[in-house]
Amino acid sequence: MILTDTHTHQYYSPEDASERAQAIQRAFDNGVSRLFLPNVDSATIPQVFQLATQFPSNCFPMLGLHPCSVKDDFELELHHIRTAIDSNRIYAIGEIGIDLYWDKTHIEQQKQAFKTQIHWAKDLNLPIVIHCRDAFDEILEILEQEKDEKLRGIFHCFTGTIEQAKHVIDLNFYLGIGGVVTYKNAGLDKVVQQVDPKHIVLETDSPYLTPVPFRGKPNESSYLVHVAQKVADLHQMEIEKLAKITTENSKSIFGV
Repeated sequence: MILTDTHTHQYYSPEDASERAQAIQRAFDNGVSRLFLPNVDSATIPQVFQLATQFPSNCFPMLGLHPCSVKDDFELELHHIRTAIDSNRIYAIGEIGIDLYWDKTHIEQQKQAFKTQIHWAKDLNLPIVIHCRDAFDEILEILEQEKDEKLRGIFHCFTGTIEQAKHVIDLNFYLGIGGVVTYKNAGLDKVVQQVDPKHIVLETDSPYLTPVPFRGKPNESSYLVHVAQKVADLHQMEIEKLAKITTENSKSIFGV
């Protein structure tokens, strides 16, 4: 069984290299042998490529400017990130998008950065990985404006309604499903149950959004098996079949 974690930040924490290597080995031991790694800003780019170099058959870099890192100097940040993209192989632009949960101060800059990076992805024929928090309408407005045959990707950490899920799928995006699907009162399980697995990829967003039964502890990619089991149960299929479908989906979107 091969599981793909399409979104993991676990290279940030723990800082200790040996502990980090042990966490990655635990993922491999649980069948999670494909890890896609987003940075958040220019300062975190080296950590992405360090793991990609250490585990070239398992760790795949993605680069972008996280919306929570969009500040007054965002254009300089974008320049540094674009320079790294032009000199390295990456598999997606992300995570990018709009986040209005923490701070609405830089909403216009977030929109501008999002559009700029969408254009990068189109120019480079790469998918985008979207971060959306309290900004579904704002994200959809931009995606509708940018919609064409090149626009594609993953709606990371999807927690919306079935109507929103259908809209995202119609825009040629996969739904990134993580630990929230295991939470009793989140309601995401009822949505996922109505979505064909051919539109789903799995993720942890580790060290965040830890699935049951480890909720309350730092997340790690090895726990993806619990997300996979929950989604498989919702669709009344064996976990091995769900793993195959979602891994094939990840190969389709990332090209690897």
